[in-house]
Amino acid sequence: MGNAGRWIFACRSYSKWQGIKLKREDKKLLTSYSENELQLTADVLVIGGGPAAAWAAWAAASQGVKVIIVDKGFLGTSGAAAASGNGIMAPSPENWDKVLWERYRSGKNLANLRWIERVIEKTWLSLPLVEDWGYRFPKENGESIRQSYYGPEYMRVLRKKLLRVGVQILDQSPALELLLADDGSVAGARGVQRQNHRTYTVRASAVVLANGGCAFLSKALGCNTNTGDGLLMAVEAGAELSSMEASNHYAISTAFNATVTRGVPFGWASYTDEAGNDLGGYINGRRDPSFLPNALLKGAVYARLDRATPEVKAVIEKSHFIAFLPYKKAGIDPYTERVPVTLVLEGTVRGTGGIRIINDSCGTKVPGLYAAGDAASREFLAGLASGGGGPNAAWAISTGQWAGEGAAAFAKSLGAHAHERPVHPVGQAGFRTYSPASETFDNEAIVRGVQAEMFPLEKNYLRSEQKLLDSLAKLEALWQQVQKNPKQDTVRDVEHSRRAAALTAVARWAYFSALHRTETRSEHIRVDYPETDPNQRYYQATGGLDRLWVRRDWITDAIATPPVLTTQTKASV
Repeated sequence: MGNAGRWIFACRSYSKWQGIKLKREDKKLLTSYSENELQLTADVLVIGGGPAAAWAAWAAASQGVKVIIVDKGFLGTSGAAAASGNGIMAPSPENWDKVLWERYRSGKNLANLRWIERVIEKTWLSLPLVEDWGYRFPKENGESIRQSYYGPEYMRVLRKKLLRVGVQILDQSPALELLLADDGSVAGARGVQRQNHRTYTVRASAVVLANGGCAFLSKALGCNTNTGDGLLMAVEAGAELSSMEASNHYAISTAFNATVTRGVPFGWASYTDEAGNDLGGYINGRRDPSFLPNALLKGAVYARLDRATPEVKAVIEKSHFIAFLPYKKAGIDPYTERVPVTLVLEGTVRGTGGIRIINDSCGTKVPGLYAAGDAASREFLAGLASGGGGPNAAWAISTGQWAGEGAAAFAKSLGAHAHERPVHPVGQAGFRTYSPASETFDNEAIVRGVQAEMFPLEKNYLRSEQKLLDSLAKLEALWQQVQKNPKQDTVRDVEHSRRAAALTAVARWAYFSALHRTETRSEHIRVDYPETDPNQRYYQATGGLDRLWVRRDWITDAIATPPVLTTQTKASV
């Protein structure tokens, strides 16, 4: 039967212990890396290794339940947050209203005012905890300024706290599929451990997916662990996605080292073409967001940070120091010398689309399955606009805790015998084939094919019906390929076969959603529908594996308007 069924780990004694239903052809082969399979149980399993996952694990453990967290990398050093510093949307209470309304307006009537307020409040109340755990925020006049964090130290503190409260951490252990009980509720997950060259199963009463979005292996700093695995796992289990059309966020970077995507310093840049002509790009005194993509489609673009004052230089070099490392390594003075720039796709990581959450506890349609951070759709916070930076950092802190608490409550409701339930694995594409004679697909060729459709600005940034249809046809062909025999000679092969399937799946959902939103709104740009349609005030749920679908979830809340400050109110403030 070739490689077919290897991922099932066909050992009858394992399947008897776990109650896992296996097809006959999947029981014929026991691979060397499943012979010492690790088997664990927990009340709550958290999948991911960034801030949202850490906060979820802490919140669940605080409810007195047993928690295991599994991470694709090393929790504390992998992921976008650990790669550098980041702002946090955590204004002081007197500024809550200002920040709240700014965020609501940026969502262009799709954001949710109540959720924005919840996120701001929860984040502001949570940051003193990080300080109590050992993180040192900068101080001003004796008061802590909790509006940004240094990623490596922030994640180090969170990891230490998890270990103190008894959370079991499995590093270098990507989870690759969920387990479901016969009643449709989630029952744990399975994955591989790279360093031990073995598989593992965690039986759990509830699961939190906090393993990030999808940047399509673009090499954006810290984002190559974000390959959409959680989105595919969720849909296979019966969950839905939402706002996947907001999956095309690009970030500026130097072209000679296109990994560091920190855009703040470029706010003080002037831009020129190859010949040195000023490209302008301003409308009513503000730079048009579409200026740089359109300029790059015409030719090379160069930037020079010559608009930065000495005061600005001091601030940005301290708060975004990593953005200046490429210049230092290349011996370039960015304030006086021109450097070529490019745009790097960050996809849903700083976009919006993700797993659809259906309640205040960040639950999904699948009982016992929760989503947090970039894995969850951030439509309530941002509409179809980017929540990158401070808003997404606040979203990770708040949704991580709500999901962890919700998962703990669900686990408790099942009682002590939840692990005795018969369960079955639901992973499909990139794992299993029921056509043993089919050929083995090439993981890297699949990835390159997906990137060829997702990376180009002319396809993904400036969208049109015909271009979307053309790309969907090519992506569909790739999807058919990942239904064939996956290469599974090593645990790395298992992981990469699954990764290729996840990237393909996310790309299909993104473009299928984009095809059905016939307007331009925030980051979703349709050149054939250039205006925002006030009648399209809905979120787009999507899902499906072999057959994709889209559903309109209409927003029934009235459009909110900010309060008008009277003279008396202003005086009292």
